[in-house]
Amino acid sequence: MSVELTHENDLAVLSLNRPEALNALSFAILREIGEALDAVAGMPGVRALLVTGAGDKAFCAGADIKELRERRLIDQKRGAELGQSVFAKLDRLPMASVALVNGYAFGGGAELALACTFRLASPAAIFGLPEIKLGLIPGYGGTQRLPRLIGEGRALEIIMTGRAVTADEAERIGLVNKVVEGDLREAGAKFARSFTRYSLPVMEFARRAVQRAADLPLAAGLETEAELSTLAYRTEDAEEGMRAFEEKRKPEFRDG
Repeated sequence: MSVELTHENDLAVLSLNRPEALNALSFAILREIGEALDAVAGMPGVRALLVTGAGDKAFCAGADIKELRERRLIDQKRGAELGQSVFAKLDRLPMASVALVNGYAFGGGAELALACTFRLASPAAIFGLPEIKLGLIPGYGGTQRLPRLIGEGRALEIIMTGRAVTADEAERIGLVNKVVEGDLREAGAKFARSFTRYSLPVMEFARRAVQRAADLPLAAGLETEAELSTLAYRTEDAEEGMRAFEEKRKPEFRDG
Protein backbone atom coordinates (compact mmCIF):
# COMPACT_ATOMS: atom_id res chain seq x y z
CA MET A 1 0.00 0.00 0.00
CA SER A 2 1.24 3.50 -0.86
CA VAL A 3 -0.74 4.96 2.05
CA GLU A 4 -0.65 3.25 5.45
CA LEU A 5 -3.02 4.03 8.30
CA THR A 6 -2.22 2.82 11.79
CA HIS A 7 -3.68 3.43 15.24
CA GLU A 8 -1.52 4.20 18.29
CA ASN A 9 -3.67 4.57 21.38
CA ASP A 10 -5.60 7.82 20.86
CA LEU A 11 -3.59 8.82 17.77
CA ALA A 12 -4.04 7.78 14.14
CA VAL A 13 -0.96 7.84 11.92
CA LEU A 14 -1.22 8.28 8.15
CA SER A 15 2.05 7.50 6.35
CA LEU A 16 2.88 8.00 2.68
CA ASN A 17 4.84 4.87 1.82
CA ARG A 18 6.68 5.46 -1.46
CA PRO A 19 10.19 6.31 -0.23
CA GLU A 20 11.70 5.15 -3.53
CA ALA A 21 9.69 7.93 -5.24
CA LEU A 22 10.16 10.44 -2.40
CA ASN A 23 6.52 9.78 -1.48
CA ALA A 24 5.31 11.64 -4.58
CA LEU A 25 1.57 12.03 -5.12
CA SER A 26 -0.22 10.33 -7.98
CA PHE A 27 -3.96 10.70 -8.47
CA ALA A 28 -4.39 7.13 -7.23
CA ILE A 29 -2.50 7.99 -4.05
CA LEU A 30 -4.59 11.12 -3.56
CA ARG A 31 -7.66 8.89 -3.61
CA GLU A 32 -6.01 6.54 -1.10
CA ILE A 33 -5.33 9.49 1.17
CA GLY A 34 -8.97 10.50 0.88
CA GLU A 35 -10.12 7.01 1.82
CA ALA A 36 -7.74 6.95 4.77
CA LEU A 37 -9.05 10.30 6.01
CA ASP A 38 -12.61 9.01 5.76
CA ALA A 39 -11.55 6.04 7.87
CA VAL A 40 -9.88 8.30 10.45
CA ALA A 41 -13.06 10.36 10.79
CA GLY A 42 -14.91 7.23 11.86
CA MET A 43 -12.29 5.79 14.20
CA PRO A 44 -13.57 5.63 17.78
CA GLY A 45 -11.19 6.99 20.38
CA VAL A 46 -8.91 8.83 17.95
CA ARG A 47 -8.21 12.36 19.12
CA ALA A 48 -5.53 13.50 16.69
CA LEU A 49 -3.99 12.49 13.37
CA LEU A 50 -0.27 12.44 12.58
CA VAL A 51 0.69 12.66 8.88
CA THR A 52 4.18 11.71 7.75
CA GLY A 53 6.22 10.20 4.92
CA ALA A 54 8.26 7.01 4.90
CA GLY A 55 12.04 7.19 4.73
CA ASP A 56 14.43 9.93 5.79
CA LYS A 57 14.55 12.01 2.59
CA ALA A 58 11.05 13.26 1.96
CA PHE A 59 7.72 13.99 3.57
CA CYS A 60 6.28 14.26 0.06
CA ALA A 61 8.08 15.57 -3.02
CA GLY A 62 4.89 16.69 -4.78
CA ALA A 63 2.83 15.60 -7.75
CA ASP A 64 3.78 13.00 -10.32
CA ILE A 65 4.67 15.33 -13.22
CA LYS A 66 4.20 12.61 -15.86
CA GLU A 67 0.53 12.37 -14.92
CA LEU A 68 0.02 16.08 -15.54
CA ARG A 69 1.07 16.10 -19.19
CA GLU A 70 -1.20 15.67 -22.19
CA ARG A 71 -4.38 15.91 -20.16
CA ARG A 72 -7.57 17.53 -21.39
CA LEU A 73 -8.65 20.85 -19.93
CA ILE A 74 -11.50 19.29 -17.97
CA ASP A 75 -9.22 16.53 -16.66
CA GLN A 76 -6.75 19.10 -15.36
CA LYS A 77 -9.47 21.00 -13.54
CA ARG A 78 -10.83 17.78 -12.08
CA GLY A 79 -7.31 16.88 -10.95
CA ALA A 80 -6.99 20.18 -9.09
CA GLU A 81 -10.42 19.70 -7.56
CA LEU A 82 -9.50 16.17 -6.49
CA GLY A 83 -6.41 17.37 -4.65
CA GLN A 84 -8.34 20.22 -3.07
CA SER A 85 -11.21 18.01 -1.98
CA VAL A 86 -8.91 15.39 -0.45
CA PHE A 87 -6.87 17.92 1.49
CA ALA A 88 -10.04 19.74 2.55
CA LYS A 89 -10.99 16.56 4.41
CA LEU A 90 -8.27 17.46 6.89
CA ASP A 91 -10.21 20.64 7.66
CA ARG A 92 -13.38 18.63 8.19
CA LEU A 93 -11.92 15.95 10.44
CA PRO A 94 -13.41 16.01 13.92
CA MET A 95 -9.87 16.06 15.30
CA ALA A 96 -6.76 18.14 14.63
CA SER A 97 -3.94 16.90 12.40
CA VAL A 98 -0.19 17.31 12.72
CA ALA A 99 2.15 17.07 9.72
CA LEU A 100 5.54 15.60 10.63
CA VAL A 101 7.79 16.94 7.89
CA ASN A 102 10.93 14.84 7.82
CA GLY A 103 12.52 16.01 4.55
CA TYR A 104 11.37 17.48 1.25
CA ALA A 105 7.86 18.95 1.22
CA PHE A 106 7.49 20.32 -2.28
CA GLY A 107 4.44 21.22 -4.35
CA GLY A 108 1.55 18.95 -3.38
CA GLY A 109 3.59 17.75 -0.43
CA ALA A 110 3.85 21.27 0.95
CA GLU A 111 0.12 21.70 0.29
CA LEU A 112 -0.62 18.52 2.23
CA ALA A 113 1.38 19.89 5.17
CA LEU A 114 -0.39 23.25 4.88
CA ALA A 115 -3.77 21.51 5.03
CA CYS A 116 -2.91 19.98 8.40
CA THR A 117 -3.80 21.88 11.55
CA PHE A 118 -0.18 21.99 12.75
CA ARG A 119 3.27 21.31 11.30
CA LEU A 120 6.40 20.00 13.02
CA ALA A 121 9.63 19.70 11.08
CA SER A 122 12.99 18.01 11.41
CA PRO A 123 16.06 20.23 10.92
CA ALA A 124 16.46 18.63 7.47
CA ALA A 125 12.97 19.62 6.29
CA ILE A 126 12.75 21.82 3.20
CA PHE A 127 9.50 23.38 1.97
CA GLY A 128 8.67 24.80 -1.43
CA LEU A 129 5.96 25.50 -3.99
CA PRO A 130 8.09 25.29 -7.16
CA GLU A 131 5.22 25.07 -9.67
CA ILE A 132 6.18 28.44 -11.18
CA LYS A 133 9.36 26.80 -12.50
CA LEU A 134 7.18 24.48 -14.58
CA GLY A 135 4.98 27.26 -15.90
CA LEU A 136 2.24 26.39 -13.40
CA ILE A 137 0.82 27.57 -10.11
CA PRO A 138 -0.10 25.51 -7.04
CA GLY A 139 -3.40 23.72 -7.50
CA TYR A 140 -4.11 21.81 -4.28
CA GLY A 141 -4.68 24.75 -1.95
CA GLY A 142 -1.25 26.39 -1.74
CA THR A 143 -2.29 29.82 -3.03
CA GLN A 144 -5.05 29.97 -0.44
CA ARG A 145 -3.59 28.33 2.66
CA LEU A 146 -0.06 29.75 2.56
CA PRO A 147 -1.06 33.46 2.72
CA ARG A 148 -3.55 32.66 5.47
CA LEU A 149 -0.70 31.15 7.43
CA ILE A 150 2.26 33.50 6.82
CA GLY A 151 0.76 36.59 5.17
CA GLU A 152 0.28 37.66 1.57
CA GLY A 153 3.70 39.23 1.00
CA ARG A 154 5.77 36.27 2.15
CA ALA A 155 3.43 33.82 0.42
CA LEU A 156 3.70 35.66 -2.90
CA GLU A 157 7.48 35.69 -2.67
CA ILE A 158 7.66 31.94 -2.03
CA ILE A 159 5.15 31.11 -4.77
CA MET A 160 6.44 33.55 -7.40
CA THR A 161 10.12 32.64 -6.95
CA GLY A 162 9.57 28.94 -6.35
CA ARG A 163 12.41 29.02 -3.85
CA ALA A 164 13.02 26.52 -1.08
CA VAL A 165 12.40 27.34 2.57
CA THR A 166 14.59 25.70 5.19
CA ALA A 167 13.22 24.37 8.46
CA ASP A 168 14.69 27.26 10.46
CA GLU A 169 13.14 29.88 8.17
CA ALA A 170 9.85 28.00 8.15
CA GLU A 171 9.72 28.19 11.94
CA ARG A 172 10.69 31.86 11.94
CA ILE A 173 7.92 32.91 9.53
CA GLY A 174 5.27 30.70 11.10
CA LEU A 175 5.11 28.06 8.38
CA VAL A 176 5.87 25.40 10.99
CA ASN A 177 5.01 25.39 14.67
CA LYS A 178 8.28 23.85 15.80
CA VAL A 179 11.58 22.40 14.55
CA VAL A 180 12.31 19.18 16.38
CA GLU A 181 15.68 17.62 17.15
CA GLY A 182 15.55 13.87 17.61
CA ASP A 183 12.66 11.48 17.02
CA LEU A 184 10.02 13.38 15.04
CA ARG A 185 7.31 10.76 15.49
CA GLU A 186 7.77 10.79 19.27
CA ALA A 187 7.79 14.59 19.31
CA GLY A 188 4.64 14.64 17.17
CA ALA A 189 2.83 12.34 19.55
CA LYS A 190 3.90 14.47 22.52
CA PHE A 191 2.79 17.65 20.74
CA ALA A 192 -0.59 16.15 19.84
CA ARG A 193 -1.15 15.05 23.38
CA SER A 194 -0.67 18.62 24.56
CA PHE A 195 -4.21 19.26 23.30
CA THR A 196 -5.88 15.86 22.96
CA ARG A 197 -6.84 15.91 26.60
CA TYR A 198 -9.29 18.75 25.95
CA SER A 199 -12.85 18.47 24.67
CA LEU A 200 -12.84 17.16 21.10
CA PRO A 201 -15.97 19.04 19.95
CA VAL A 202 -14.78 22.25 21.62
CA MET A 203 -11.42 21.97 19.88
CA GLU A 204 -13.31 21.51 16.63
CA PHE A 205 -15.32 24.66 17.34
CA ALA A 206 -12.06 26.53 17.99
CA ARG A 207 -10.62 25.36 14.68
CA ARG A 208 -13.76 26.40 12.79
CA ALA A 209 -13.77 29.84 14.42
CA VAL A 210 -10.13 30.49 13.49
CA GLN A 211 -10.63 29.23 9.94
CA ARG A 212 -13.52 31.62 9.40
CA ALA A 213 -11.38 34.57 10.46
CA ALA A 214 -9.97 34.91 6.95
CA ASP A 215 -11.52 37.57 4.75
CA LEU A 216 -12.30 35.23 1.87
CA PRO A 217 -14.11 31.96 2.48
CA LEU A 218 -11.78 29.10 1.67
CA ALA A 219 -14.23 27.48 -0.75
CA ALA A 220 -14.35 30.65 -2.86
CA GLY A 221 -10.59 30.96 -2.82
CA LEU A 222 -10.13 27.34 -3.81
CA GLU A 223 -12.54 27.72 -6.73
CA THR A 224 -10.49 30.65 -8.00
CA GLU A 225 -7.30 28.63 -7.61
CA ALA A 226 -8.75 25.69 -9.55
CA GLU A 227 -9.77 27.96 -12.44
CA LEU A 228 -6.43 29.82 -12.62
CA SER A 229 -4.31 26.67 -12.28
CA THR A 230 -6.34 25.23 -15.17
CA LEU A 231 -5.62 28.31 -17.29
CA ALA A 232 -1.91 28.07 -16.43
CA TYR A 233 -1.88 24.47 -17.58
CA ARG A 234 -3.08 25.54 -21.03
CA THR A 235 -0.10 27.82 -21.73
CA GLU A 236 2.83 26.94 -23.94
CA ASP A 237 5.15 27.71 -21.05
CA ALA A 238 3.51 25.00 -18.95
CA GLU A 239 4.17 22.46 -21.69
CA GLU A 240 7.76 23.66 -21.99
CA GLY A 241 8.27 23.59 -18.23
CA MET A 242 7.01 20.03 -17.86
CA ARG A 243 8.95 18.85 -20.91
CA ALA A 244 12.15 20.40 -19.56
CA PHE A 245 11.57 18.73 -16.21
CA GLU A 246 11.37 15.31 -17.84
CA GLU A 247 14.41 16.05 -20.03
CA LYS A 248 16.39 17.27 -16.99
CA ARG A 249 17.22 20.68 -18.48
CA LYS A 250 16.37 24.28 -17.78
CA PRO A 251 13.13 25.42 -19.42
CA GLU A 252 13.08 28.23 -21.94
CA PHE A 253 9.92 30.17 -21.23
CA ARG A 254 8.57 32.53 -23.90
CA ASP A 255 5.69 34.12 -22.04
CA GLY A 256 3.16 32.22 -24.12
